[in-house]
Amino acid sequence: MNDQNVTMLAPTKTVAKAAEAAAGWPSVRGFLVSHPNLIREDGELLHDLGLRHSAANVLEFGPAALAHHVDAHRRESSARIELETTARANFAAQAQTHAGVVDILESRNNTDLARRLDETAKLRFGLAAGTLAVEGNSPAGWVALGEGMVDIIFGDHGAVRLGQTGFGALLFPGAADTVESCALVRLSLWQPACAGVICFGSADPEAFTADMGAELIAFIARVVERTAERWPVL
Repeated sequence: MNDQNVTMLAPTKTVAKAAEAAAGWPSVRGFLVSHPNLIREDGELLHDLGLRHSAANVLEFGPAALAHHVDAHRRESSARIELETTARANFAAQAQTHAGVVDILESRNNTDLARRLDETAKLRFGLAAGTLAVEGNSPAGWVALGEGMVDIIFGDHGAVRLGQTGFGALLFPGAADTVESCALVRLSLWQPACAGVICFGSADPEAFTADMGAELIAFIARVVERTAERWPVL
């Protein structure tokens, strides 16, 4: 018999041995069930099988159990880190918002109010711009809007619009080329009421998305409304 025939027969012999062993497994299994101590007391065999003996006569899959524990700990740690990161980010955003509100309240007039809002957007939130827009007569430094434009800008978005907008050139005249996403909140200014918009623009297209919360931005909007009432536009 040549070498090629030996090579071809080798797998056949292996399969035959495996089949023979499988056929005898019921007898082996029955013997082990009848004599469990033979396994529990054979430490070397347990080690080779990757098992370990624990209290209450329980055999545990040591490596598998350990791997499962490590994976669970890793998932728990990852979730905790994510929660802690989110909490820190929220706390930082609230702190910057409060500091920005203090700056806004120190405005000397409506022009200064618009300037301070833009500085707050850039320096405290890392945004491209912050602007104020109003229909009708507008103070210096504000964006002048035609009558009915606020309703057109918001459409069916309600009082808050987050994400991309086709009105970037109008609302951010000094930064239209860099604004990729924005946060817009309706304003009601002075008496009789004039419709307005507070606008925050970012160079990051994902900075503002429709599924984000807008509580802090809405809070700043309410502060701007109250502050602007000091200097009604005639």
